[in-house]
Amino acid sequence: MPARNHSQWTATPPVEFVDSRIYSDPDIYEEELEKIFKKTWIPVCHESELSEPYDFRTSSIAREPIIVTRDADGQVRAFLNVCPHRGMMIERRPSGSFLEGSASGTPKHMTCMFHAWQFDMKGNCVDITRREEGYQDRLQTEQVGLRRLRCEVAYGGFVWVNLEDKPKHSLKEFIGDAFDCLFESVEAEPMEVFHYHKAVIGCNYKLWHDTNCEFYHDYMHYHNRVTGFNDAYFARKNTAYENGHINVGSFQVQYDQYEGFESRAELSFPHMPPNEWYMIDLFPGMNFNLRGSAYRCDIVTPLGPDKVLIEYRGLGLKSDTPEERQTRIEHHNSIWGPFGRNLHEDLIGVQGQGSTMQTGSEPRRILHGRHENQTIHDENGMRHFYEEWGRLMNRDPANPMLEFGVAAE
Repeated sequence: MPARNHSQWTATPPVEFVDSRIYSDPDIYEEELEKIFKKTWIPVCHESELSEPYDFRTSSIAREPIIVTRDADGQVRAFLNVCPHRGMMIERRPSGSFLEGSASGTPKHMTCMFHAWQFDMKGNCVDITRREEGYQDRLQTEQVGLRRLRCEVAYGGFVWVNLEDKPKHSLKEFIGDAFDCLFESVEAEPMEVFHYHKAVIGCNYKLWHDTNCEFYHDYMHYHNRVTGFNDAYFARKNTAYENGHINVGSFQVQYDQYEGFESRAELSFPHMPPNEWYMIDLFPGMNFNLRGSAYRCDIVTPLGPDKVLIEYRGLGLKSDTPEERQTRIEHHNSIWGPFGRNLHEDLIGVQGQGSTMQTGSEPRRILHGRHENQTIHDENGMRHFYEEWGRLMNRDPANPMLEFGVAAE
């Protein structure tokens, strides 16, 4: 067929699709923050990044600043990183320790540098500077504690936070059975983060998650084609679970087929066969990826309709010897590090999509119509994601100006 004119280009395709406005419309983005991210369990860090009492890490969910701390009793807690006095962000560093205190505060306390109000690791306000002089008996420290958040450490030691006091689902209900394929391996013994980097990409957060939900784009990855394109690879199943999650069935990767690489069998995670590869995509934007010896987690933070922060973590076993750890790092970084074989190629792909789907650009039909018996190049993972997205947003992904489930005339 020759190249199409505008009428042909904008005609309704014969297979499933979504409207590109879901990736660029500012109103849709704002609605996503309210209806999805403010109501969903999000992993904000790993417990190993809070290895000692009084350690902290900061993050954000749906523009709300978050601080996660470890108390002297070892418990991990999460709070809004906002002083109840004048709304100042209490801690601006990405991570650190309160053990030594600060210029305006005492050790083992969170201190707002603006007016030196202090809080303990449980979120209690313990000092209001010149309280009696300014507030007399009208305001007490016990009335102005931090806003605590629902927080659980689970699924391999990740710290999950929910902004709602009474979420619709518990964390266990939200995950359901989607993590079963990896649960035994990641819970067998403590893990710790050995690699962290982040990227800010000019695209909508869903484009990154779409890419993680399908393997048809492996044609972009020379490494994957060489080490994986065989009958077992093409037979892998994409399995859908409640709440928009999917996982990708396992197979053995032939690492030694790629020049300069070696088998990863001897450092396989507990309860995992040698060189196995499992992947889990959790709604609305978390990816857990175990390739034999290395475990990767991606977490997205939308920064706008056309911008996303992606945090990448590589994890190994806390019991690793120095030699084992170094090998895991090399295995991880050779594929998923900033200069690895695969990751930068994925980023080029979604950046290229984002550049054509900017706010105000003409709506396009983005195809999600491959059907291959729910195997590796089927696009059922994306279709499942947008079924959940449409239900929560009450918008039709193929025509987001219509309510979900209402067919266009």
